[in-house]
Amino acid sequence: MSELTHLDPEGRARMVDVGEKPLTARRAVAAATLVTGEAILQALREGNTPKGNALEVARLAGIGAAKRTAELIPLCHQLPLDHVDVGFRLEHDRIHIRAEVKATAKTGVEMEALTAAAVAGLTLYDMLKALGKGMVLQNLRLLLKEGGKSGVWQREDDHAW
Repeated sequence: MSELTHLDPEGRARMVDVGEKPLTARRAVAAATLVTGEAILQALREGNTPKGNALEVARLAGIGAAKRTAELIPLCHQLPLDHVDVGFRLEHDRIHIRAEVKATAKTGVEMEALTAAAVAGLTLYDMLKALGKGMVLQNLRLLLKEGGKSGVWQREDDHAW
């Protein structure tokens, strides 16, 4: 990379001007994992959690977080999101979180997908912490990015999804 686009000539942080870029279909998928332990996951499966339906609250939190990414990450652009989906896959001692975001925009939606996965994980922690505070939110990562000048990028070493 020959030029750091988020720095002005004086080295100050700036938002990149995307005004001349064309609108293109964008898609990003991100994931994270909340390691809960078997007892907490069993309580979740049985619907025996003190704060209610943790997965549905976390799904809504992730969707809302994707929509508010530009308010949370200083140099992100406000994007008109077309679709946000947050899903979960339960294993014996952990919850895999997957967030997918789509938009027709001038810049990518990677940060929106990452934010959705992270906030869904944090919300699960909050919803389940009464059952144990030793949970660990880990391995937040981008799985896929499509659209724009750089085309498709996909993580090759990830088999959680």
